[in-house]
Amino acid sequence: QVQLVESGGGLVQAGGSLRLSCAASGRIFGIGYMGWFRQAPGKEREFVGYISLSGDYTYFADSVKGRFTISIDNAKNTVYLQMNRLKPEDTASYYCAFTWRSSSLLDYSTYNYWGQGTQVTVSS
Repeated sequence: QVQLVESGGGLVQAGGSLRLSCAASGRIFGIGYMGWFRQAPGKEREFVGYISLSGDYTYFADSVKGRFTISIDNAKNTVYLQMNRLKPEDTASYYCAFTWRSSSLLDYSTYNYWGQGTQVTVSS
């Protein structure tokens, strides 16, 4: 079993930055991928980005590429989503998720374990 807990959400003005954290515990042994997704009210869950647990691979949605980065601290079992130059359209609940699979990583159904989510609100 894997447990994920997000933190770091909040209210920020457009152009500002936030860093979300995802603390993982349980049966993670250095393999797999951690993804970030977001969901705004009335919209479908949207892929944001992922990182391999080795830290070697990252990939981002076009909507956040160049503004968001993902990093991992394996000593702390924590993944970070650094969000810069935030826009009002980035407002959503953000979720981290884990999978041992290495394909279809943009699809939320690939991920087996999910955090509870953290709210990010960007004011204009």
